[in-house]
This record gives sequence, C-alpha cells and structure tokens, in this order.
Amino acid sequence: MVMLAGACAATVRADAAPVRIVAFGDSLTAGYGLSGAEAFPARLEAALQAKGHDVTVVNAGVSGDTSSAGLARLDWSIGADADAVIVELGANDALRGVDPDVPRRAIDQILGRLKERGLEVLLAGMYAPPNLGDDYVRRFNGLYPELAEKHGALLYPFFLDGVVGNARLNLPDGIHPTAAGVDIIVERILPSVEQLVARVAAKR
Repeated sequence: MVMLAGACAATVRADAAPVRIVAFGDSLTAGYGLSGAEAFPARLEAALQAKGHDVTVVNAGVSGDTSSAGLARLDWSIGADADAVIVELGANDALRGVDPDVPRRAIDQILGRLKERGLEVLLAGMYAPPNLGDDYVRRFNGLYPELAEKHGALLYPFFLDGVVGNARLNLPDGIHPTAAGVDIIVERILPSVEQLVARVAAKR
C-alpha cells in the first residue's frame, strides 16, 4: 500500500511538472538587438501562460548559427529535462547562399536525433530570398515540409510570417524583428505551439 501511494505521488508530480520547451535556433530565436524579456522565447512563454498552459520556454538561440552549427551543439543545448523543441534554423544558410542540401542534411539529423530521444518537435520553416533564383527557392523552401513529414514533426511553414518586409516590425538591418515584430510572430505561431504542448500532455 505504501509503495502504491508513493508511485501515485510520483505520477502526480510528473503530470504536474511544467512542460519544458526548448527554443533552439539562431538570432531570430536568441532575440538579436532585444532585451531577454522581449525575445521570442520569453514572449512565447508569457503568451502560453496567459492561455493557462503550465510551460517554461528556454532560450537556446545563438546568433549567427547555421543549421550545421546548430547540429554541432545539439546535444549540449537540449537538456535531459526537455519535453519538446522548437527548431528554428536555416535563415543564415539562405542569407549566405549555402547549397540547400547542406541545411537539409543538418536539419534531417537534428530531427532524427530529437525523435530518438522521444522529444516532440515543432519545425519552424524559413523562406529563401527570391533573388537566389527559382531553383534555389524551390529546393530550400521545400526541405521544411518534407523533413517535418519524414520525422512526424509539427510544421509552422514560415517563422517570419507577417513580419518580413515590414519596416515597422524590423530593426534597421531589415532582418531581425523588433519587439513588436516578435509579438506578431508569437501570435501567429501560438496555435502550433499549443499543438506541441498537447502532444506532450498526451504522452504523460
């Protein structure tokens, strides 16, 4: 009877623990040019909590990271206490004109390794600049839905949806969102992140 009570208590504690989401990405995740409280992970955590979700969102963004750089730091960036991961990588690959096969291989390995760990994943897609040509754009943009389907990950097609090209929502560099831009990103991605949280809850 005592052992049963202890097991039940442990189950309750596990179910009651906040869902721990790691936002794993580049400067768009890290919050380049913004305070920590204005960065995407902090604003996402606040939005989720405002809707009643018991979550913690960890900022594992590193400015300048390509997909390959993200792969290289994957194991030490995603702690053993993580429940889910938002993968936001590829913007720097596209800005540098890296062959789309390179981020494809890196993100494929990232999703595969997270899946092996039993972590739920939301893949945040990126669109290549149109000046790189139709073939590049097709190959780059297509890697996100294809890899999400391959690994059973949730997909948010374009991380900068509603923000890209809007001077009011971007810093003077025209690349990184302002705090107001981050709030737009959070508002639009929130339903997909709620699906991610629901997947974690269903496994508990």
